[in-house]
Amino acid sequence: MVTLSPALKARLALPLKIGQFEVNSRVLQSPLSGVTDLVFRRLVRRYAPTSMMYTEMVNATGLHYVKQLPKIMEIDPNERPISIQLFDCRPDFLAEAAQMAVEEGADTVDINMGCPVNKITKNGGGSSLLRQPEVAEAIVRSVVKAVDVPVTVKTRIGWSDKEINAVEFAQRMQDAGAQMLTLHGRTRAQGYNGPARWEWIARVKEVLSIPVIANGDIFSVEAAVRCLEMTGADGVMCSRGTLGYPFLVGEVDHFLKTGELRQPPSPVERLQCARDHLEMLWEYKGERGIRQARKHMTWYAKGFPDAADLRGKLAVIENLEQGLNLIDQAIERLQYLSWGSAEAETPQLVEAW
Repeated sequence: MVTLSPALKARLALPLKIGQFEVNSRVLQSPLSGVTDLVFRRLVRRYAPTSMMYTEMVNATGLHYVKQLPKIMEIDPNERPISIQLFDCRPDFLAEAAQMAVEEGADTVDINMGCPVNKITKNGGGSSLLRQPEVAEAIVRSVVKAVDVPVTVKTRIGWSDKEINAVEFAQRMQDAGAQMLTLHGRTRAQGYNGPARWEWIARVKEVLSIPVIANGDIFSVEAAVRCLEMTGADGVMCSRGTLGYPFLVGEVDHFLKTGELRQPPSPVERLQCARDHLEMLWEYKGERGIRQARKHMTWYAKGFPDAADLRGKLAVIENLEQGLNLIDQAIERLQYLSWGSAEAETPQLVEAW
């Protein structure tokens, strides 16, 4: 049974303060490349209306040379609170990009210093900045000077097991003017393998005065509560646990606020959400949205009879009609199986009565 300790409940009762900006939720939706577009954020916000959302990370160098906002930077004026995440290694480019983010409507600007992907790190961005703390500090100072909204940082505990510098790095980010730090409890070398080492988040929390958000292995309400109890963090950020499950942020938020567990969605409800997701991607991006939808649809198709077969078919959909037909057929089958199960149980219930 999941329970909130009185100390944790009291600590999380107040809004999350990021500088002078307040968020009425301690649960955040992580920026995820290729995932957290405007459509996905709308689905998450259905169940977590007050949580902070993040765009996919935006390349500051690309903004500098193109001078045109990419679609991933587009936000809905009504989707606050919202943060735009940027990455790069050039303080001046990031300052310029931050100004563009604020003009677009960002409530905060987040600097990615944790992405482990080679194409990002080889150019000096993401988690490579853990090895260049002076550059990382200069970036934060430059961006803080350029904008009048809070600047935050998302990073990891270190480059490798031999280069864990989370505490020192986090202190430098705070000293440079960062108003919040999100810490993923893995090194760059780990990628997403092995358990997140929440103990390092606890060590960072002990030395910082700004909010610290815990990230890594938050796949359930129970995991979120355990993480918060262990780390003393000011909130949690959900990442991979939301793939095909945009309900998670809202489930955790609801529990932290009420102490009550929401009834998890049934397979039919998950597929109905997948259906909405597919339609919304088509409306927002057209054929490109259908191509992007394939991975999302396969993430939804888990945990029910014939899910593997459905995943295989959804992974190669070519158009909206094909995808909707597959989902509708799966929903109809699940409803039939559920009805059949209920019918089979009826005589037993009568006999027991």
